Amino acid sequence: MAEGTPILHSNPSSNNHASFEADSSILKIVGGHRLSGEVRVSGAKNSALVIMAGTLLCPQDCRLRNVPSLMDVSRMSEILASLGVKLKRHGDTLEVDARHISQSKAPYELVSQLRASFFVIGPLLARLGVARVPLPGGCAIGARPVDLHVRGLQAMGADVQIEHGTVYAYVPGSNKRLKGARIYLDYPSVGATETLMMAATLADGETILENAAQEPEVIDLANFCRAMGARIRGAGTNTIIISGVPSLHSVDYSIIPDRIEAGTFLVAGAITRSDITVGPVVPDHLAAVVAKLQAIGTTVVEEGLNRLRVVPGDRHIGTDIETLPYPGFPTDMQAQFTALLAVSEGDSIITETVFENRLRHAAELNRMGADIRVKGNNAIIRGVPFLSGAPVNATDLRASAALVLAGLAAQGTTLISGLHHLDRGYDNLEAKLKAVGAKIDRIVGEAPAPSVDVVATTTRPRTDGLS
Repeated sequence: MAEGTPILHSNPSSNNHASFEADSSILKIVGGHRLSGEVRVSGAKNSALVIMAGTLLCPQDCRLRNVPSLMDVSRMSEILASLGVKLKRHGDTLEVDARHISQSKAPYELVSQLRASFFVIGPLLARLGVARVPLPGGCAIGARPVDLHVRGLQAMGADVQIEHGTVYAYVPGSNKRLKGARIYLDYPSVGATETLMMAATLADGETILENAAQEPEVIDLANFCRAMGARIRGAGTNTIIISGVPSLHSVDYSIIPDRIEAGTFLVAGAITRSDITVGPVVPDHLAAVVAKLQAIGTTVVEEGLNRLRVVPGDRHIGTDIETLPYPGFPTDMQAQFTALLAVSEGDSIITETVFENRLRHAAELNRMGADIRVKGNNAIIRGVPFLSGAPVNATDLRASAALVLAGLAAQGTTLISGLHHLDRGYDNLEAKLKAVGAKIDRIVGEAPAPSVDVVATTTRPRTDGLS
């Protein structure tokens, strides 16, 4: 492999220290400043994590480009390293050598910190015929059970048992190869779709996934697997057909831009009434987000093939939003739009249908002067003229982004704690925002802002690994 920075399997205490350091830091935002210029979008977090897991399918070198620099990516690297994979990173390029997998069991202390770590079960089972993966952790935004993953693997001939918090799976028989199967998913779970698609690439025969997730990240994974020689068609539709092949080969692959990061920056332009350009993006991936921005009163125009420009309007008007699987409005943009609608004229209702417990940021936005009532899986928002800076605490990844957006628009100074959530999914967010004029700084070692009671909500849990 090419020279680069080796990524080693660190011990759990180093991760705990990193989390403590992030928790003892705050973001200080002086609001009320217009933004101007262009913001660069990094590679997609949710593509990078699953594609990193997908390298386990390949007994040769893989080179991944446009890999974002995130805490979650570092944790996934540690998980792969613990399985015997060799990784080297230079810039946004990650080189992966999974020739010699020495372990079929992922360590609990790492898996417990990263929901997406469960993705390794499909490739390990397909490649080795055995996998032992603890039930995963991650943001506390919902149950996100793995039963769809398990039932799909069982349909492909695996024996799967869950004992003491660990999923034990193996393929009986002498050749240790999964069998093609027709699998209907009760819910179009992104995580289950991706896990089963990876497992099926090396299975004996044809696998048909019905009611499959259609997210761009599913397409990206399918394109990555195809680039290694997999036979997959239908990705991006609700039926994906995978014809198993004996083995896969080396690949050099670039990950798509992060549509959620891009959407967050578009909302940053809207909420601060700024003229900014965001790119690179795939405009089609942001169709639902752009449609809602325009309904609120912000114009978004395409600049060339892969950039979007925010043109602020005279006023923001409230609108209703319901989160849905792709191509519907993404749950990962719900919190950011909650912040924007909090300062939009009139009433708005946000209905969260994907994750339970994903409206907890409402209480923190109310600390800044928002008028939001949470009832069940609905956030009822009455727009206010302005928000005021306050000490607030991030409750999950996208909630942290919503508080940053609110802080940019607020009068006065906002102090945000709980930054380990932010660092899981945003690549150098404060530097990118400072480059376009935001007054934002990370202060290391400050005591966290006091938290407030949050209102728990109940809605249908999503059964995948996105966050």
